[in-house]
Amino acid sequence: MKVWLAFVYCLFGINLIAAQLSLPHFFSDQMVLQRDKPVHFWGKGEPDRLVSVKFFGEVKQVRVAKDSTWSVHFKARDAINTPGTVHFSQGQEKIVLSNMLIGDVWLCIGQSNMEWPMEKEMHFEEELENVGQTSLRFYNPTYAGKNVYGRVFSDSIGKRLQVDRFFEGNWQLNDSSTIKTMTAVGYYFGKKIVEEEKIPIGLINLSIGGAPLETFISLTTLKNDVRFSGKARKDWIHNDNLPIWVRERATQNTKTAANIPSDSLGPNHAYKPGFVYSAGIEPMLHMPVKGIIWYQGESNAQEIERVQEYADLQELMILDYRKKWKTPDLPFYWVQLSSIDSIQYKSQYWPLFRDAQRNLLARIKHGGMAVSSDIGARNDVHPTNKKDVGERLARWALKDVYGHDVIPSGPLPKKAIYKSGQVILSFKYGHGLSVSGGQTIKGFSVDGKSPIEAFVVDDNIVIPVSKRPDFLYYGWQPWTEANLINSEKLPASTFRIKIE
Repeated sequence: MKVWLAFVYCLFGINLIAAQLSLPHFFSDQMVLQRDKPVHFWGKGEPDRLVSVKFFGEVKQVRVAKDSTWSVHFKARDAINTPGTVHFSQGQEKIVLSNMLIGDVWLCIGQSNMEWPMEKEMHFEEELENVGQTSLRFYNPTYAGKNVYGRVFSDSIGKRLQVDRFFEGNWQLNDSSTIKTMTAVGYYFGKKIVEEEKIPIGLINLSIGGAPLETFISLTTLKNDVRFSGKARKDWIHNDNLPIWVRERATQNTKTAANIPSDSLGPNHAYKPGFVYSAGIEPMLHMPVKGIIWYQGESNAQEIERVQEYADLQELMILDYRKKWKTPDLPFYWVQLSSIDSIQYKSQYWPLFRDAQRNLLARIKHGGMAVSSDIGARNDVHPTNKKDVGERLARWALKDVYGHDVIPSGPLPKKAIYKSGQVILSFKYGHGLSVSGGQTIKGFSVDGKSPIEAFVVDDNIVIPVSKRPDFLYYGWQPWTEANLINSEKLPASTFRIKIE
């Protein structure tokens, strides 16, 4: 009899837990909701009971489904700078979210240069004097294994390597404490838009130090693509279709660790194909966002096979996100890799990688790229000037999304022709061509190695040559001193272009 009662009480306890009213972890106080889109709330509750939601004075009720889920939509609203409250109730259970704003929500994803925190950014001390913009909010969760490199994961980390426990955090206000750990690139991007648009901006930071592109893509999407299905094979840590360095780092974390969750693909880890997508991106697909900024590539740029496939792989991710969010024109802006010397870092393929990132511009509508090769660090993969990076990304958003009359980019090559002993190169965004740091133009070659003279003539580049070359190269070194800029002092991209 006692055993039977214990079973009943246990079962009753489970029912009580299932009956509890709950919301996804990223719904919290201080949240920014996306304007101009139906506002969507969802969660769990006791089956067949009513959940009541009061949102900015409007009330709706919905019955909980048999699988314990509920979902409710409210009409789209304009941006609101005055904080509001959302009430959820199921019988006597209540959840209240306060200090909510409506504006634009931007997703910040990538690896360590996107994750790079404000407290390590070169302008941080100066920025502390300006902090406190109440219309800028952050969702900046920590993740399992953050900053744990070169050693085995502890049991506590292992227990969190589940898609529903991997990220933990709440929305935060912008103050001198919270910005310390916020993505610096995202902070400066969001701050610039708040200044120009005077609307609330919410930044969701799901960047992961060292993460490869593959972890941000749906595993199903990888499996269904003939080019990349090999990345979704079992035993991912020994899968040669994935970056070597990434698999080495994951091996250090998981090889001798106990209690690491695993499936047919292998042990869970932030670098596992599809894992960050499942843990971070997929749960948010029911929540509208304005756009995405992306700074990633270092982990995919060390082997020629990974470099040659990168643009196609990134395009697959972008198109899949747009499909999943049901927003075909979802803005997506990325950062081109910076400069770094190859003496202490394996960056031999970075010029080719940067050029692949540039070429993707022609394939992605409502896409944009911020050049950062002029502000790289010669012997450090983490340049500390993130202010310029964030503000360069913001230029694309201000022009493409918000309709400002701004130049979004530095010079991008348009056409190179050979005529009468000269190569003449024209540019998009080339108005006011000049050089930074002196009078001599640096960075051009016809073989990717040997510097040649170049001159600015009527916003074109003119290069005297003894014979007609096949290609023209610019900034074609891992660490480049290429110095061409336009009237906005924005740097030209690395490129290789065929000469007509």
